[in-house]
Amino acid sequence: MARETTEQRGLGKDWTAEKYIETAVKEIKAQVGDGKVLLALSGGVDSSVVAALLIKAIGKQLYCVHVNHGLLRKGEPEQVVQVFKNQMDANLIYVDATERFLTKLAGVSDPEQKRKIIGKEFIDVFADEAKKLDGIKFLAQGTIYPDITESDKGVKAHHNVGGLPKELNFELVEPVKMLYKDEVRAVGKALGLPDSMVYRQPFPGPGLGVRCIGAITRDRLEAVRESDAILREEFAKGGLAGKVWQYFTIIPDIKSTGIIDGKRSWDWPVIIRAVNSTDATAATIEEIPYPLLHKITDRILSEVKGVNRVLYDLSPKPISTIEWE
Repeated sequence: MARETTEQRGLGKDWTAEKYIETAVKEIKAQVGDGKVLLALSGGVDSSVVAALLIKAIGKQLYCVHVNHGLLRKGEPEQVVQVFKNQMDANLIYVDATERFLTKLAGVSDPEQKRKIIGKEFIDVFADEAKKLDGIKFLAQGTIYPDITESDKGVKAHHNVGGLPKELNFELVEPVKMLYKDEVRAVGKALGLPDSMVYRQPFPGPGLGVRCIGAITRDRLEAVRESDAILREEFAKGGLAGKVWQYFTIIPDIKSTGIIDGKRSWDWPVIIRAVNSTDATAATIEEIPYPLLHKITDRILSEVKGVNRVLYDLSPKPISTIEWE
């Protein structure tokens, strides 16, 4: 998928982050007026930039909802509360919906169905929270341009695009929907967001749900979470955290034989994925140094329950997508 120019997207050839912010703030004010806006704040780049734009435009008219759907990376819910509530003074509502999401996802193996369920539950959670607040008329989303183009072309469904129930009375506010990921980062930088937030690696809306391949089980989900934490920790120690665009682990719904403590094991493999990209339309593979790969492998095999094998995915995009589901 070739990247479209700013002119092709109706943004003009002299696009800058500063000009975009000025225009977006005016458009948000014109659309929202004195209404209240509900935002799904995951803590990722897209929703964080949308939050900053909305705070700049309408201040306390924004109500941020952080939904812990049980599919977040290790330590993320705590970090979101610390950064956005304690440091940014946002109106932040924390919802622990882990049981609700995992119950709905039980036994569902089709990846598109998983995405649709997660997307619908997100909307339903927001609707529940909106009922507790007076005057909520708008739903803000961190939809970006690749989300729209991939959905239009049938590559994958995105929770920010499909699945909105007809009876939902929210009007959508999507201030970064015409931007690619690198442009969203530029806007975040211009808004004064910290680098740790602006350059945070991309994380899908369905979270670890699309990295626990097939039907999600709690033990395999926990293995994905723990192996991902090890990978991120070792990349940071090895100086790759700021160099590699996106890196994570996947656990497919297959098992293989192994030997643990002298006994036969029948456990899952952990697959490492590390890619470089600028806008997610294409990606190349990071050549991880073998000493670091060995260290990561040793830690995963010794610290993560239920796994007996570590693999490295060498497939670029295209032909492969960055995520497995």
